[in-house]
Amino acid sequence: MTGDWDVAEECTQEAFEQALRSWARGGAPERPGAWLTTVARNRALDRMRRSAVELAKLQILRAEPVVEEVEETEVDEIPDDRLRLIFTCCHPALPFEARVALTLRSLAGLTTPEIARAFLVSEQTMAKRLVRAKQKIRKAGIPSRVPPADLLPRRTTGVLAVLYLLFNEGYSASAGDELVRLNLSDDAIRLTRSLAELLPDDPEPAGLLALMLFQSSRRMSRVDVDGELVTLADQDRSLWDQASIGEAQVLLDAALGRGQVGPYQLQAAIARCHAEAHEAAATDWPTIARLYEQLAKAMRSPVVDLNLAVAVAMADGASAGLARLEAIERQLERYYLFHATRADLLRRLGRGAAAVDSYHAALELVGSEAERRFLTRRLAELEP
Repeated sequence: MTGDWDVAEECTQEAFEQALRSWARGGAPERPGAWLTTVARNRALDRMRRSAVELAKLQILRAEPVVEEVEETEVDEIPDDRLRLIFTCCHPALPFEARVALTLRSLAGLTTPEIARAFLVSEQTMAKRLVRAKQKIRKAGIPSRVPPADLLPRRTTGVLAVLYLLFNEGYSASAGDELVRLNLSDDAIRLTRSLAELLPDDPEPAGLLALMLFQSSRRMSRVDVDGELVTLADQDRSLWDQASIGEAQVLLDAALGRGQVGPYQLQAAIARCHAEAHEAAATDWPTIARLYEQLAKAMRSPVVDLNLAVAVAMADGASAGLARLEAIERQLERYYLFHATRADLLRRLGRGAAAVDSYHAALELVGSEAERRFLTRRLAELEP
């Protein structure tokens, strides 16, 4: 309605503040969403009345349908309210990374530093991208409307990326005291399940859901009773959720059966290799390395190359993996997992002094306290 992202956010925040005061006295209204939207809309009108420059926008805003009518449009096509908002925010007129970042910031509750770490950029760089995205929406007049069914495929790639990154932050938090943020990962799974039901002919949503379920099946074994990180090789596999693994296997088989293999299906296939290994020694690392080779062709990413290096190290030896790392060092020099991986490979090769340096480099960049403690323990094993 306003055409200005910042004004919309500020007016919405003011509406929530007023709700806290009003509802505490008289109770919540019958339609809280409509109440909040009406109050926010009135705040926006008040702001625009005070600004002659915004007179034209005021005329447009006055002509908008009432809140009740706005809320009821397109409900049947995308039944999940949150998913509708994500589709609305992932407008194809915005650059891909900008639309994903803006959606994560506005609708998924992730902070700018968390989003910056997900994209392997500095917080300052990500903040600038978010500002530019908001400015483009305002200057270009990009509308915030729920797209009709025939336009959903144009936005699906962005929506998938939003849900993927939301799950990743929940599965392995980039900062803070807790390694796993169940609220985020569970939210991502619920939304992806809705997306897969909405787009049954597209195998990638089902592939992403399978990936999430494979990964989520291990979450109870990822930390011990003291909250310390447990590596995949040392996890108690009897704690893995076999129901989630079984559902993921069915989803992945159906998705792959369509013959349109995408990056999320490939990642799910990799996760399946881990899920189906009854012990760490039984993991099929050569197959995992081949799958990462395919993924690297389908999805150019230095993080994929890093994971490929790990798989090669496990399949062909630490020296082979280390050689792969050298080729991507410049791209990942600010990514703690690059240095942690190199430290581990150097440790396995008996190059303790070099491993110590890499562990220190990783510790300077890591944000999660659980991962920091893990790296510190590994470092203590090498230093006197």
